[in-house]
Amino acid sequence: MRAALWLLALFGVAAALALFAGNNQGTVTVFWPPYRIDLSLNMVLLLLFGSFVLLHAALQALAALFEIPQQARRWRLQQKERAMHGYLLDALTHLLSGRFVRARKAAEATLLQEQTLQATGLYNGPGTQLRTLAHLIAADGAHALQDRGGRDEHLQSALEETASSRNPQHQELREGAQLRSARWTLDDRDPAGALARLEELPQGAARRTLALRTRLKAARLSGQTQEALETARLLAKHRAFSAIAAQSLVRGLATELLNSAHDPAQLQLVWQGLDPAERQMPELALQAAQRLIRLGGDNEQARTWMLPVWERMAGLPNSLPEHLQLRLVEILELSMETLDGAWLARIEAAQQADPRSARLQYLAGMACLRRQLWGKAQQLLSQAAQHLDAGPLQRNAWRALALLADRRGEADAARDAWMQAAMIP
Repeated sequence: MRAALWLLALFGVAAALALFAGNNQGTVTVFWPPYRIDLSLNMVLLLLFGSFVLLHAALQALAALFEIPQQARRWRLQQKERAMHGYLLDALTHLLSGRFVRARKAAEATLLQEQTLQATGLYNGPGTQLRTLAHLIAADGAHALQDRGGRDEHLQSALEETASSRNPQHQELREGAQLRSARWTLDDRDPAGALARLEELPQGAARRTLALRTRLKAARLSGQTQEALETARLLAKHRAFSAIAAQSLVRGLATELLNSAHDPAQLQLVWQGLDPAERQMPELALQAAQRLIRLGGDNEQARTWMLPVWERMAGLPNSLPEHLQLRLVEILELSMETLDGAWLARIEAAQQADPRSARLQYLAGMACLRRQLWGKAQQLLSQAAQHLDAGPLQRNAWRALALLADRRGEADAARDAWMQAAMIP
């Protein structure tokens, strides 16, 4: 369609020129004494147009001729720029492929080529950004080659390149260099130095996932469990791990923090410092209660911490793993000396709701034994000893039955019970 319109336009112009030129009777007379030259107006117009075209072509040719030296300089500059960028790409390729010596040499060649371009005075490219990247690649290669002196030298150069710049891209490069330096320091088994490097980051950069991962590793290596736990919480909030992995990590760090408490008061502070969701984790509640009992703390407080776990097991027995159910029973047994009526009622209600549970029978029997309910304790422990898996609970059940038999004066029954307890590994 466009070609047809152009063709119609050309026909129109041709027709207009034919009408104008065909009927144009004008003449132009040039007096050049003693001569007189008569020319048609059409001829004069053609000569003027031709002269203009010829003059324009001559001027263009002269401009092109004088432009040749500048074009040659630009071409040489362009070739050097291409070589510089080629060196930089080679450095990145070698670094990713694990050829650290070649990566370092290519990065240094990039810097040398950039200096050559700057000396010409014609280069106006992204010099700061390119030099910083080259220094970082060279530093990374030196770090992999265990050349700490070369690494620190290139790192310092990269930081100096972006020290006074307010360009957002240059600031991001500086933050990247600081993050890399923190990871390098961590690889050198210097967690304190890595944490110090991370403290130099701006607040926004310090909360990025990469910075938090580095902080987590450094805090764990330096034994700063509290900071490691807080960092793990932030990583879990940023979804840096899967839900299961994040829960496992937080649970492990919280367990370490609980185990680091050396007295009941310190343990109370640690427990209160945990998030409500963390205090609901059965593993942490049981660990805190067990630690409190071993430190000579309040048994009632320990049972209070375990109450949500107990209610979960009593309400939905299958919702709690077998090993946690066993551990709950063992820890409750440790606090039997001060067991109050409320907890005794809870244990009896749970045992009556699930009369086939050997663990609940054992726990109820031991509770009755501590309350000097000898007959009921004998009945429950006898049933539990027959059905418990071989382990500490079954051995304790037979030992309790032996003591009850001794109390009744039944020597044979006591001997048999002691033998059963001794045979359990």
